[in-house]
Amino acid sequence: MTIKESYLAAQEQYGAIGVDTDKAIEALKKLSISMHCWQGDDVTGFDQDGPLTGGIQTTGNYPGKARNPEELMADIDKALSLIPGHHKLNLHANYAIFQPGEFCDRDALKPEHFEKWAEFAKERKMGIDFNPTFFSHPKADEFTLSSPDEEIRQFWINHGQACIRISQYLAEETGQPCVMNIWIPDGLKDVPADRMGPRARFKDSLDQILSIPYDRTKVFVTLESKVFGIGMESYTVGSSEFAMNYVTKNGIVPLMDNGHYHPTEVVSDKISSMLLFHDRIALHVTRPVRWDSDHVVLLDDETKEIAKEIIRNQASDRVFLALDFFDASINRIAAWVVGMRNMQKALLYALLSPNERLKELQDTGRMTELMMQQEELKTYPMGAVWDYFCQQEEVPVRESWYREVQSYESSVLSKRS
Repeated sequence: MTIKESYLAAQEQYGAIGVDTDKAIEALKKLSISMHCWQGDDVTGFDQDGPLTGGIQTTGNYPGKARNPEELMADIDKALSLIPGHHKLNLHANYAIFQPGEFCDRDALKPEHFEKWAEFAKERKMGIDFNPTFFSHPKADEFTLSSPDEEIRQFWINHGQACIRISQYLAEETGQPCVMNIWIPDGLKDVPADRMGPRARFKDSLDQILSIPYDRTKVFVTLESKVFGIGMESYTVGSSEFAMNYVTKNGIVPLMDNGHYHPTEVVSDKISSMLLFHDRIALHVTRPVRWDSDHVVLLDDETKEIAKEIIRNQASDRVFLALDFFDASINRIAAWVVGMRNMQKALLYALLSPNERLKELQDTGRMTELMMQQEELKTYPMGAVWDYFCQQEEVPVRESWYREVQSYESSVLSKRS
């Protein structure tokens, strides 16, 4: 049976429960995911040679890591060629590209240091999202925006302000809004004597960053919380409560990373509440394994539930969707492709659900029928619809994409020492 024939059979089966597969595919084509550049080089960036700090670690030493901007851009291109749809690039400030012999510290970064990234994106008709880098720096060894050392705190305030200016530049160059996400690794390994002080300084630092003029239709500043990290197991300055209160009071966008909560918390359950009180929300989708370990996104239950909450609440135009993981133990391009395609599959699964019918069953108390229908949907032929979508988008179908990754590894990645 051909891909088209399998699709037509699936179309008929979904049609019997009121789902239009053609509409689902068209909707999926419009859903953009922000693909994180830092998977390609293990979050190293181009502005320093020191170790990762700030509670961030990568494990493994798989060969072929990108060593410079040209290699990273080539690897991003290769990954995108294997992913259906049209997406955005998510960039960290430590990926600034300097001219030979030039260096600029993070507090004085300028749009010109991201000109090559803007050119890269424009050639591919992509948008760019942006992140200040408050880690892996000599002045980030202890605290950043909550530092009691005013010189260090001012350095990072200047960095945040510089990143707003860069974000607006990227938005204007690409013609697409830029999501600028703030996350800091500040915290303490053991029980603090003062929880309020660091948070008061963090609040003031954020106020100063946001005090500079910028176009809020072009730059959407988000704030990301975290429950704990390596070296800050007992106290995190930017807790969920801090972040949620700050964004609400100051009219910026909340960002939820599903690895940044207690293991029994799920972001999928938070999305509907957040949508009731915020015009927009942002998500970093990852796969925490017991803690925020940033594993490659799988087509697991939580990924599907996150996608269902976006689709069933008709919120695809209100949710900034990005991925965030980094795995140095496997082929890095394959990691991108697996994660991105799985997020798209989760969205397709949600689009292929008779959401209004399921809601009606819940509202009328027909819970047995609701459970039955939800379970039966799990074995509907979504794969046939996905294959047809990939064929339409002219990317490899099913596991055939991996042969291209193997070929690229043999001809390109294996030659990097």
